[in-house]
Amino acid sequence: MIGEAVGTGSFLFFAFAGTEVAVYGQTSGQTTDFDPTTVLYIAIAFGMSLMVNVFIFFRVSGALFNPAVTFAMLLTQSITPLRCFLLFISQILACMFSSYIVSVLIPTKFGVVTKPSNGCSTAQAVVLEMLLTAYLIMSIFMLAGEKHKGRFMAPVSIGMALFSAHLVGVQWTGASLNPARSFGPAVVSGDWTQHWIYWVGPAAGAAIAAGLYRLFKIMKYQEANPGADTDEDSPKSAAVYKRAADAR
Repeated sequence: MIGEAVGTGSFLFFAFAGTEVAVYGQTSGQTTDFDPTTVLYIAIAFGMSLMVNVFIFFRVSGALFNPAVTFAMLLTQSITPLRCFLLFISQILACMFSSYIVSVLIPTKFGVVTKPSNGCSTAQAVVLEMLLTAYLIMSIFMLAGEKHKGRFMAPVSIGMALFSAHLVGVQWTGASLNPARSFGPAVVSGDWTQHWIYWVGPAAGAAIAAGLYRLFKIMKYQEANPGADTDEDSPKSAAVYKRAADAR
């Protein structure tokens, strides 16, 4: 619980602080005028911060940092309900603390509150948050949750998943993908504009990702491309590879 709180706080502190630099002089985290440089800066801040902190805290707490990810883990029975609850509390408290620290330390108007931009309808915002969250969580399931040769590089790929999701979503919804990430700034700023979107969208995305992952497991996806991530010289891998070859 302590490791998850520290990791979540560290991830969001650097992500929020980077966002404050990107939107310096603006009135909010979302702008009506498209600025590719601002979007890229925010995407890098979140993606790089997630990557580094997952590397640091993966062996400590699992480095979930996100109630939507925690919920998806519960749905796939990867964690117990008690652990899910404790992680959820840790993530929420850590985000509130990080939001407050950033609002005090960075000498500019607090600009990391997520809300749909002008032109983005409520339905569009919910679906965007849902799809982007599902994309992020699937990267976590397949890269960090499964044993394979490239697992040690999972933090890089997960960070890149968040980076690319921000490139798509920042301009429209603020690219939350994380209820805690939206809750903390809302508490500090007092701005709860359409805040429910950032719980419903990510929760739906978590359910989609969990369902898809379980479907892949039921269908034994590992046998679709045997030997891709394992040592073919091992007896077990060789047997799987041979069975697949014979089936063709």
